[in-house]
Amino acid sequence: MKSIIFPAIKHTIVLLIFFSVLYPLNVWAIAQLSPNHGKGEKITFQQASNATTFDYKNLGEVFNSDNYFWSRPSAVEYNAAGSCGSDKGPTNPDYLLLVQSRIDTFLVHHPYLKKQDVPAEMVTASGSGLDPHISPNSAVIQVKRIATARKLSEESVSQLVQKHVEKPLLGLFGTSVINVLQLNIALDQLK
Repeated sequence: MKSIIFPAIKHTIVLLIFFSVLYPLNVWAIAQLSPNHGKGEKITFQQASNATTFDYKNLGEVFNSDNYFWSRPSAVEYNAAGSCGSDKGPTNPDYLLLVQSRIDTFLVHHPYLKKQDVPAEMVTASGSGLDPHISPNSAVIQVKRIATARKLSEESVSQLVQKHVEKPLLGLFGTSVINVLQLNIALDQLK
């Protein structure tokens, strides 16, 4: 019995020290090498009449004005404390009504599109509900609405979209995406 209990207690103590002291200290030390010393980066974004501070590049944000590119919908209203999907299957009647409502809203603001032209990602939430990116195609279909609302040429807004496309890692891993917050900040700086 002693040959089992004492080694188990020793292993528990060693693992406790490692995972509750050494490992967190190691992560903290590495974070000190990053910009802003691991505290994250905040930016202030002036949207309409109010200024909002956002975590830069990490979380999706709500943009629903015709003057800005829209993000993906979120099942948790972009609340990182409750990150999750909707937990509703593709045949759930409530979910189908919600998606149809999002499609209808999207088409009201984009009357030049047909229902089949609406990208699925613009009416369905991501698995985490926090995705800060959309596909280049989802940005391109919003160009006409934004150009009209801001009285800009579609060409200048399209060029801005193309400048903000993030290519896959090493050209192999992942897909091309656009960070909506970065794109909207650049849009506000566009003259």
